[in-house]
Amino acid sequence: MKRSSLPGALMLTPLIGATYSWMPALGVWLMFVVVISVFGLAMAGLRLRLTPASRLVAAVIVAATFTSCLQLALQAMALQWHQQLGLYSGLIALQCVVLEYSGFHQRPVLDRLRQAAIFGVLMVGLGLLRELLGDSGLRLATLAPGGFIVLGLLIAARQAWARPISSN
Repeated sequence: MKRSSLPGALMLTPLIGATYSWMPALGVWLMFVVVISVFGLAMAGLRLRLTPASRLVAAVIVAATFTSCLQLALQAMALQWHQQLGLYSGLIALQCVVLEYSGFHQRPVLDRLRQAAIFGVLMVGLGLLRELLGDSGLRLATLAPGGFIVLGLLIAARQAWARPISSN
């Protein structure tokens, strides 16, 4: 069975858009961790009681409710942070539903924690790198095309580093 790359593809939008600086990247990641955790707990209680058709509706409602509540709380307590996060925090509800159907919440807890930590390190690291490049005069790094370029260079560097050196 082929695994879908949709969960990873959906996270590309906040990864590129919200990482123009480390602060919004950290905010989106923290919101992601909180909403995904609470959503997983809520759906664990509902999953066995619902049919597959009604599970989709319930997942959408639960994810949208938790994301909206967190956005309202953030707007009330930290308006500047809420304004920096923009529309990327709304995409977390969609990510919850996709992760629910990809079996993310049925995986072992350590696997889920590891994936969330990797995503957080990537978000904050990319945000910090883009902010440093932007402060050093490379303004393109803080724009969305610059995010794609920096991410592409990081992926290329990782592949070059991991490639074994063959002796001829």
